Amino acid sequence: MVRTILVSGSSGLIGSEVARHFDDLGWRVHGIDNNQRAVFFGPAGDTRWNQHRLAATLRSFRHHELDLRDRDGILRLVAELRPDAIVHTAAQPSHDRAAAIPFDDFDTNAVGTLNMLEAARRAVPESPFVHMSTNKVYGDAPNEIPLAECATRWDYADTTFAAGIPETFRIDASKHSLFGASKVAADVMVQEYGRYFGMPTCCLRGGCLTGPAHSGVELHGFLSYLVKCNLEGREYRIFGYKGKQVRDNIHAEDVARFIARFVAAPRPAAVYNIGGGKANSCSILEAFEFVAARSGRAMRWVYDDKAREGDHICYYSDLRRMQADYPGWMPEISLGQTLDQIVDAWQRAGRDADDARKAA
Repeated sequence: MVRTILVSGSSGLIGSEVARHFDDLGWRVHGIDNNQRAVFFGPAGDTRWNQHRLAATLRSFRHHELDLRDRDGILRLVAELRPDAIVHTAAQPSHDRAAAIPFDDFDTNAVGTLNMLEAARRAVPESPFVHMSTNKVYGDAPNEIPLAECATRWDYADTTFAAGIPETFRIDASKHSLFGASKVAADVMVQEYGRYFGMPTCCLRGGCLTGPAHSGVELHGFLSYLVKCNLEGREYRIFGYKGKQVRDNIHAEDVARFIARFVAAPRPAAVYNIGGGKANSCSILEAFEFVAARSGRAMRWVYDDKAREGDHICYYSDLRRMQADYPGWMPEISLGQTLDQIVDAWQRAGRDADDARKAA
């Protein structure tokens, strides 16, 4: 029997990769998306192109134009489909943008997640439910770790964190941004449905999730937006910390592979930090060099001494819990390979835009 998966945020970076991965595995794929990213970020955040790509290339994909905040609509759809797995990737993803739209942010991230959870509990409580959370649930508490300043990056001076931030790190008594707070609410609710109702739920606290399908903008999509700026000769703005702030980066395909592993062998109330780990981490200054080496163009940038509220100085994911529970999984696509793909994707997009202009 063909199994069915429901993916929210299916036109986004992770949602589209999950849709593609499960389509390749022979699943019937249903996606929820209403292009809210274009509302949050303007035309540069538009993901309709990705929706059309999925419809044109996947063997079994059906799009549902539905808002997470439409509780009755979500309840009806899940009851109708009775999916064998649910992957919830839809969100308002920017901690900067959240301050300007607090109701939209909370209603999308927290209430929207509750709508998905309750729909699953009522219709398919036995189906694995995977939620894309964020490392912002830790707030700025990681900034309390003693740091060493290196030539191009900050790093942890405390050897306790040599492998990165573990899932046991505290999530309270810190500044999260309103986005981080709404994602904490969603994260804890997903855990609670696992513990209280015994549902097979999983929170994935992502670092920098990236790849060629990312519609990167200044407020969300670090590597994608940085590459776009470089190729178009735009000025990139660094916000504080000397440009030495560090993030670990993981390709969306590696995220999808882990989700498939969890769906195949789920457990209740699971929580994992998911990222590229230290091996796939870089600072902004290092990313400038990596991208310039691939494009042949020096990076144009300007420095703003004011850091973003609640931003991490150094963050990379400790992957040991994931690897203990799911032996054999690890990020397979390196930071270098990921950058190659992102550069190629933006270059192709530029050529396509030029061709369209010439044809007009």
